[in-house]
Amino acid sequence: MEQGIGTLIYTDVTRDGMLQGPDLSGATALQTSGARVVASGGVASLADLHRIAQAGLAGAIVGRALYEGRIALGDALGLARDEFPAA
Repeated sequence: MEQGIGTLIYTDVTRDGMLQGPDLSGATALQTSGARVVASGGVASLADLHRIAQAGLAGAIVGRALYEGRIALGDALGLARDEFPAA
């Protein structure tokens, strides 16, 4: 059985907590490795989550946007259920 990394988290630390949108080009570039990629850093809105899903990424980590009420947890979970690929 071949072993390796199945899923990884990509965080652009220059965007983390800045609410300026995720680095989709960096995250999608990592997909060429064959691993599933979860985007982290900069997510500010449901539109960002939609773009992450449309890019074919495995998921997203949302922190500050939830804390500040920019994204409602129920809305984010609904979008994830509808748009992100199943684990």
